[in-house]
Amino acid sequence: MSEQDPRKARSRTRLLDAATALLAKGGTDAVTIDAVTKAASVARATLYRHFGSGNELLAAAFGRLLPPAPEVPEEGNVRTRLLELLVSQAALIENAPIKVTAMCWVGMGPSLDGFSLDSPPPEYGTLRETIAEQYRVAFDKVLRTPEARAEWGDFDYDLVVAQLIGPIVFTRLATLTPLGRAACEQLVDDFVAARKVALRAGKNSEDGALDAG
Repeated sequence: MSEQDPRKARSRTRLLDAATALLAKGGTDAVTIDAVTKAASVARATLYRHFGSGNELLAAAFGRLLPPAPEVPEEGNVRTRLLELLVSQAALIENAPIKVTAMCWVGMGPSLDGFSLDSPPPEYGTLRETIAEQYRVAFDKVLRTPEARAEWGDFDYDLVVAQLIGPIVFTRLATLTPLGRAACEQLVDDFVAARKVALRAGKNSEDGALDAG
């Protein structure tokens, strides 16, 4: 049977539809192999031809519930673009179901070692891979640019993303008052201020080394 066989595509779609509906209604405990195959009217053997494990199916169902990745602003300087991106991300997190927010940012399965955004696998084996594809790429387009490097120098990319997104996710999970634009602006400006201090310290260290030489 061909990889492009429409029957194969339809059975996969039915499985994902069933798993997503069960997840949205009853949470992770509701997404069992028996429940999904029964709801989809698909045999267990067919399910395992599409998904290597129950966790892989669950991750794919969560991926369907993820809100779309935020748009990356094209106008303004790098600080403005980062701020607008963070504001958009905050709105997406706030509007996502809380269970989706929790699972997305905790992640499932192994780390991203060896995962390439240039050639992602045909199936997302973990939620972390889904997150990388849908969310981290947006921040890459701002933080991994010549403009960002020129403005802020070298910095720990993963730490910065965690510092920017962490408070927004925590606020959502703790059901606190959502962080608005002013809070996002403070997060960005704290990062910018810290980078300026680090760059000044680095320059002073270099100047001191030259004087000593």
